[in-house]
Amino acid sequence: MRKLDYGRVLEILAGSISVTVDNANAKGVVIGVSGGVDSATTAYLSVKALGRERVLGLVMPYYENRDVDDAKLVCSSLGIECRVINIKPIVDSAVGQLSFRPDRRSLGNLMARTRMILLYAHANQLNRLVLGTSNRSEFLTGYFTKWGDGASDYAPLINLYKTEVWEVARLVGVPPTIIEKKPTAGLWNGQTDEDELGISYRLLDEILWRLVDLKMPKEEIADELGISNRTVEYVENLVKRTEHKRRLPQGPGF
Repeated sequence: MRKLDYGRVLEILAGSISVTVDNANAKGVVIGVSGGVDSATTAYLSVKALGRERVLGLVMPYYENRDVDDAKLVCSSLGIECRVINIKPIVDSAVGQLSFRPDRRSLGNLMARTRMILLYAHANQLNRLVLGTSNRSEFLTGYFTKWGDGASDYAPLINLYKTEVWEVARLVGVPPTIIEKKPTAGLWNGQTDEDELGISYRLLDEILWRLVDLKMPKEEIADELGISNRTVEYVENLVKRTEHKRRLPQGPGF
C-alpha cells in the first residue's frame, strides 16, 4: 500500500471539513453515526474541525444490536448532540405500500435511503451539511447504496482506503473496540462487509491500489501479491460493473 504521513492526512481532513462548511455558509454538519469505524472517524474529525457544538450525530437503527450502543458511545465520547431515530416503523410502513415483499438486499437499500432522507431533513432544517462516511474501498467497488449512504454534501474519507481509515481512526482517538470490530453496514442481523464483498479489506485495498492507482497489469498484481489472476479479475469486475454508481445520471448525446 501507499505510504502516507498520517499526521498530515489528519490535518488535511479536518481542514477540508472546516473550509467546506465555511464556504457553504453552513452552521455545522449532520452525520449518520452507525457504530462503525468510518462514521466514528468522520465524527471525530468533524469535532476536531468545527467543535462539538456544530456536530449532530443521528443514530438510525432498524435492528437493536451492539452497533446502537457503539454509536451512542461515539457521540457521548465526543460530547456531541445525539438523536436516536428508530427507522423500523418508517421502513416497514413503506414496505407495506409495495405490491411485493422486498428481498434482503432491496430492504437494505430502503433502510439506507430512509437514513439519507432523515439526514437531509435535519440538515435542511438546521442549515447544516450532510457529511458522508464512505471510504475509497467502498466507493471504487460500488459497496454503497446509490442515493442512500452514497449521498452526501461532502465525504472526507472518500479518497482513503479502508485500511488507511483504520490508521486515521487510531490517530484521531476513535475507541479501539470500534476500530477492531468487524465492519458491517447493518443491513441485516449478522451481515458483515467482508462477507458481502467476498474478500478481506486488507487484500482488497492492496489490489485496488495497484489496479486503479498504479494501473498495473493484472498478471503482475497477482504475481506480486501471491494470489490468483481470478481474484484480481474479481475485484476488477466489481469496479467495472458499478461505474454507474459513481457518477450522476447520464444520457446519450445528440
